[in-house]
Amino acid sequence: MTKASNPRPAALARWLWAVALLVIGVVAVGGITRLTESGLSITEWKPVSGVLPPLTEAGWQAEFEKYKQIPEYKAINLGMTLDGFKAIFFWEWLHRILGRLVGMALLVPLAWFAWRRAVPKGYGWRLFALAALVGLQGAIGWWMVASGLEYRTDVSHFRLATHLLTALFLLAGLVWTARDLSLLARDPAARPARLTGTAALVIAILFVQLLLGAWVAGLNAGYVASTWPLMNDHFVPEGIDWSGGAWMAITNDPFLIHFLHRWWSWMAALALVLLARTLGRRGARTEATFLLLVVAAQMTLGILTVVTGVSMWIAVLHQVTGAVLVAVVAASLHRLGRLPA
Repeated sequence: MTKASNPRPAALARWLWAVALLVIGVVAVGGITRLTESGLSITEWKPVSGVLPPLTEAGWQAEFEKYKQIPEYKAINLGMTLDGFKAIFFWEWLHRILGRLVGMALLVPLAWFAWRRAVPKGYGWRLFALAALVGLQGAIGWWMVASGLEYRTDVSHFRLATHLLTALFLLAGLVWTARDLSLLARDPAARPARLTGTAALVIAILFVQLLLGAWVAGLNAGYVASTWPLMNDHFVPEGIDWSGGAWMAITNDPFLIHFLHRWWSWMAALALVLLARTLGRRGARTEATFLLLVVAAQMTLGILTVVTGVSMWIAVLHQVTGAVLVAVVAASLHRLGRLPA
């Protein structure tokens, strides 16, 4: 006998909001992992056996010996003690554990909801895609780490950007789907929100800023200037290497990327302020208010990150607020997609 369908959109929405909060937590730990230079401390990808850290002194020594073989140790951390290694190992291990936890937090409830036939029609493929994206994110994470194990003393900033932006895309997808399901819970005849032309433009502008921010992180470009608004007493910083051409400079030069991230933020802020204005005029004052508050907080934290010489906890808070901003923008664009013009 086939079990009758029993859609539970409200429960599904609450579940997705919880997973979204967990993703923000993973982004926070990822920021700490990067800023403490811990990302290359685990030199192997073991999705199952890697859940447990070394449990014996011999196990720790074996992991430390593997770390000693990579360029980062030889060029930067030569002479590091075992206790120092354990400290950086912890953050990378925790980051990987939380990533696995996100996967389990999506897959296990999804299987249960599917078995109970609680997934509304048309949402099964979307929820499965979100779960699959977590698996892809794990593979991207290892692909990123692998770039720093043989010839480099850090990971590729291109791969780091892919890893971070995939996480933020997942976060936006969770928020958008949760809002669709919340709407469905209130009105069984509700249709999913549409992506408007304005939304596409806002996403494109914000994507550029997030990409530049990821490159700043991957190249440690935040350290090249600790003054604001000028960079080392210049509007356009000295030290940009144009010898490889403009594209090489735009994608690889830390001075130029820092400069672009610093000033494109005003374009992104303007786009989001105009979005908030549009939402406010159409009665979506809650989304408009949250959007303005998070934009102001993110801009302030960005400036503080610079003038403090990249204080670790301020920089982490800047990254976390960036993730929160993505969630708020996703919620705002969702509201825009179901409002009358």
